[in-house]
Amino acid sequence: MLKKIGRFILRCIIAFFILSIGSVIVFRWLPVPVTPLMLIRCVQQGMGGKPVRIHKTWEPLDKISPHLQLAVVCSEDQNFISHTGFDIKAIQEDIEYNKTHKDKRGASTISQQTAKNVFLWPSRSFIRKGFEVYFTFLIETFWSKERIMEVYLNVIEMGDGIYGAEAASQAYYKKHAKDLNPNQAAAIASILPGPLLYKISSPPYYVVARQHWIIVQMANFGGVLNYKNKEEESKSTKK
Repeated sequence: MLKKIGRFILRCIIAFFILSIGSVIVFRWLPVPVTPLMLIRCVQQGMGGKPVRIHKTWEPLDKISPHLQLAVVCSEDQNFISHTGFDIKAIQEDIEYNKTHKDKRGASTISQQTAKNVFLWPSRSFIRKGFEVYFTFLIETFWSKERIMEVYLNVIEMGDGIYGAEAASQAYYKKHAKDLNPNQAAAIASILPGPLLYKISSPPYYVVARQHWIIVQMANFGGVLNYKNKEEESKSTKK
């Protein structure tokens, strides 16, 4: 019996690795059709008596405003181009901050958020965090930074039933994602910490202040992301 249980567990582990690595490789090229969070939100909408809806339109990265790409980097992960999935310095700083503050901070990078959104469920458990580390390693290994950004900006929750840059641009500004200007891009990025809580149409002071801060950071960063130059710069610095 113990041998049968052991063989079953071993097969499950092997199957998990095959399926996880295989799905990461597939999504290196194919659009992500739906995520666990989208399905969870649909259930919550139905149970809450709201219309069940998923508004999303997949767009390649070259059809998403470079201003929005820069805005999310400035607001969520300023070391996105240079790190390998985890911002160790930010993690250490947040650990020290959380020791003395009630409002806890996280240091999830864009890569970590992408891994969580595409492959996992929303939770603060150590088990989910462990899977997040694993999938973050996989996407940093098999995907380029451009692909991580492309997937991130197509699946991230940006409102009630609104997922991705194109759906958000249409919902908030009645325009395509490629046509967003810096102010609009910063406004969308400013609500990412709480897309179901904050509204662009009637933003609270926190969101307005955050939008202004993001605009300043965008100017300081240099205006536009250049993935290749930044990656080369990062490699030369390490050497």
